[in-house]
Amino acid sequence: MSLDAKTFIDRFEAYCPQWLAETGDPVGLHIGTLNKKIDRVLVTLDVRPEVVAEAIEKKVDLIIAKHPPIFRSVKRLDTDDPQTKMYADLLKHDIAVFAAHTNMDIIENGLNDWFCELLAIENTTYLTKTHTIAYKKLAVYVPIDDAPKMREQLGLAGAGQQGAYRNTSYSLVGTGRFTPEYGSNPTIGKIGSEETVQEAKIEVIFPETIQEQVIASMIINHPYEEPAYDVYTIENHVKEYGLGRIGELAEPVSLRKFTQLIKEKFNLDGLRIVTDNEEQMIQRVAICGGSGETFFRDAIKKQADVYITGDVYYHTGHDMLTEGLSVIDPGHYIEQLCKPKLVELFNQWKKDYNWDITFFESEVNTNPFKFK
Repeated sequence: MSLDAKTFIDRFEAYCPQWLAETGDPVGLHIGTLNKKIDRVLVTLDVRPEVVAEAIEKKVDLIIAKHPPIFRSVKRLDTDDPQTKMYADLLKHDIAVFAAHTNMDIIENGLNDWFCELLAIENTTYLTKTHTIAYKKLAVYVPIDDAPKMREQLGLAGAGQQGAYRNTSYSLVGTGRFTPEYGSNPTIGKIGSEETVQEAKIEVIFPETIQEQVIASMIINHPYEEPAYDVYTIENHVKEYGLGRIGELAEPVSLRKFTQLIKEKFNLDGLRIVTDNEEQMIQRVAICGGSGETFFRDAIKKQADVYITGDVYYHTGHDMLTEGLSVIDPGHYIEQLCKPKLVELFNQWKKDYNWDITFFESEVNTNPFKFK
């Protein structure tokens, strides 16, 4: 049975919310609609004409991309241009495209954490703080039989996410009392008669940025026409988020040996190094996927021995040397790690929610660079 695209994206956004993206980053739905059923989802780093051809061949309904396909404004829709023709092809074949860019870099259990996992970098924290978010708590009262559905729907709306745990909540059973008056349409009880109901009080926390969608989900899924609920500001819980990660290797290792490890782990033909000493012993490692050269001074402030990031600019390389920081530039394409990791995550959700849907990793290599 097909799945509603919006149901899938709601779960995805509970994990990787748009509000975590950097200002101006064009994340979210780029092409098509989410008001449809989906059976087949393709995960890709880039949306290129070759990837679109692959999606058409595989009869895909939705593409999840790390890099937004429309990063700059499109001034002409000239289908003689392969780059713009792919937009027409996507629309013609009813393939929606949804992008998660810097928000995927910032989230916990996101791309930078996967890099650290691959390279055995432990005891990590963010490299550069991007957000400080206050949290709120929702307490809602529902009949006991409706509690499981309410907890599930609040989770899908993004509530109950605490670190590496999801769908966290607390329930307390009690007795609810009310008297329906004329003009009401009670789900339980009769007009003019006091009613008592065994109810569950469900408490969940959520970042203040998603209060509107959490409350909307609660109201839509509540059996009563007048739900009873409270919203509190939590004074003792503030969450910080950031780009990149910094942590420790279990044992010191030479920069030369660590560079070779990176080549092997990311299956690279080559990479670039900025250093005065390849035999330098390193243990404290900073990493930021994509083009993270602007954050190299944060790596210095946090006493990194080496910084891993892509697309280092020539003159920035000189600045890094001057300030004594060794840097490994494995390129931007290492972000393709998002493909297998997201498919793995989506298949777990498929099992959790009993979805009848198929997920694919794109098989197209979209790296524009080759080493000779």
